[in-house]
Amino acid sequence: MRCWSYLPYRETVMATRLSSRWVRLLGSQGPQVIASCQARLAGHPIPFLAVANAEPLWARALNLHPQAWTLCGRHSLSTWEEENLNVPRKTELDELVEKASSPREVLQLWAERGANANETALCVIQLARVVLEKGDSEHSDLLQDPRLQTMLEQVSSEVRKVWNGSLVSLLRALTSLGVASDTPVVASLQTEALWRVRRFSYRQLVYLYEWACGRGGPQAEELLGAVVKQLELRWTELADARTVAALMARAAHLPPSLLDRLEDKALELVERFRAEDIRKVAVALASQGRRSVPLFRALSYHIQQKPSHELKASLLLDLVFAYAKVNFHHSQVFQRIAGDLAPQVPRLSPGDVTRCARSFSHLKWLHQSLFEGFAEHYTQHWQKYSNLQLCSLLLSLAQLNFQPSKKEQFYGQVHTALEGALSELEPFLLTDLVWSLCVLQQARPDCLQAVLDPAFQLKLAGGAPSRVASYGLKLQHIASTAQLEILCPPGVVSDPSRASPPSALDGQPTPLQSSLHEALRALVGGLEGGYRTGVITVFGWTIDGELVVDSDNKPINLLGLKASHLPGGGGVSPLPPGAHRIAFLASEFSHHGSKGRELLGRYAMRQRHLQLAGFLTVPVPYYEWAELKDDRQRMAYLKDKMGKAVAEDMAK
Repeated sequence: MRCWSYLPYRETVMATRLSSRWVRLLGSQGPQVIASCQARLAGHPIPFLAVANAEPLWARALNLHPQAWTLCGRHSLSTWEEENLNVPRKTELDELVEKASSPREVLQLWAERGANANETALCVIQLARVVLEKGDSEHSDLLQDPRLQTMLEQVSSEVRKVWNGSLVSLLRALTSLGVASDTPVVASLQTEALWRVRRFSYRQLVYLYEWACGRGGPQAEELLGAVVKQLELRWTELADARTVAALMARAAHLPPSLLDRLEDKALELVERFRAEDIRKVAVALASQGRRSVPLFRALSYHIQQKPSHELKASLLLDLVFAYAKVNFHHSQVFQRIAGDLAPQVPRLSPGDVTRCARSFSHLKWLHQSLFEGFAEHYTQHWQKYSNLQLCSLLLSLAQLNFQPSKKEQFYGQVHTALEGALSELEPFLLTDLVWSLCVLQQARPDCLQAVLDPAFQLKLAGGAPSRVASYGLKLQHIASTAQLEILCPPGVVSDPSRASPPSALDGQPTPLQSSLHEALRALVGGLEGGYRTGVITVFGWTIDGELVVDSDNKPINLLGLKASHLPGGGGVSPLPPGAHRIAFLASEFSHHGSKGRELLGRYAMRQRHLQLAGFLTVPVPYYEWAELKDDRQRMAYLKDKMGKAVAEDMAK
């Protein structure tokens, strides 16, 4: 250290910064070291070494540069620095203003006692806080008050005397008061903030970033860019859970590299998160489509540790939405959310009910008590539901294949609400509604006629090809319901294939389908035309494997047999007496609810339609097929399932 007096000015400053980092390690020798440094730097005056007599020089040395604390390696030091360093002492006026309960009282205190620029800024901040608490309607003419105008002029002209924390809070306060962004005071504050951007603490930068995200204009964009750059350069100073959560909640303008580091910081600090912080982070990740599995697992663990009184209904709804948005499954969290939400369902709004139902249906997770509560909520408040909310609720129930215990009362009110409303619905929404009613076995002829009209089908022709194909397939299912279940008279629908041409097989066969095809080939042996695979039917469903067996359960050639389920009608020969047509249906993991082994509504309707079309259906669930180790076991499994299906049909 003796060589410091010979260093140039710039190197002297750097050496002094380094000494501030050593003070914590020097312990009791700190005062002597700093005093020695000041004596040897007498020939090189440094502005920030001039300190008040009331504060020891060695203590002031700790305050030279905030980054020193972070570089010392303690995460808590950064937070301590933000809260304790460079904070002006409260004056008598500050204490009186904090106790003020009305805007008039704040203005009167400022007018009577006078104030410097920083005190005036604090008065404006308290004024905005009081207005926010009391309500804007009572203080709509506050901006025209001459005292407030004088306060803003003083702050604008003496902005360099306003402290950093007050400067950031003042910008936020002026926005809440309704001060336009193009006024001189806001422009002056933005310019000063841009000049000081390197001197703000990290927490102040986050507050400034939140404010700048909602502003417009070139000046605000320049400030936002500078703040984002500082946030990225100084990300190691992040040591506060709330700051991490607040920053992730406004990630629209942050670069991907900083978002990755924020995820790492959130994972590091997740045990300090409040329930509200967990909500902010989860919703932020969902809105950006960032499926961070380690972070979601950590959030899931810690949300389960929170007491129930911290988990309000709005927070639980946001959490289940976030999990559904990124398709992240965690049964224990879902059980906790559903269990805490079920008693609160009567107090939810129709929008909250439909939002929660849609989220759980997207997750394919059915909680009986919760969905019974949703059905009861609609039964009691059905007049408050809009047509869109009703359609969303029915679509959720259909996807999960859920039937309420009091379904007569529930569906009675559904049909009452839909009377005269079908013509008001958008074509795609109406198609979803009727398809949902078909899944739930509640479709009526007037609903079917509304969507099977050729003029209506032309309205579904526009849009992306994938969307057109999806809704064309739904029309086939609706037409099949009309023919097979409702038994509509001729004229409503004559042929399901005319509603929409049969769809082609989507993509390549799955491993389960390929294995099933191989097992069927081995089952029929060398019989030519003994089976079909990937059969596209006029009902809108694809059969994974088709066999025709005689009265002895032996496969026979099916190529020459009549087949009304095929677009071309098949051959000319009728089905032999005692023969059975069997449809093998591969039930993939995605065909079942995530909580159990129940089929989802779409695939339950497939099985129902094929049975009504004359097939004996043989489901092949993924969890049973995975236990079969070789071809011999698979053949025995298919024969056994096929024999049981035939026996059950003959016993009817």
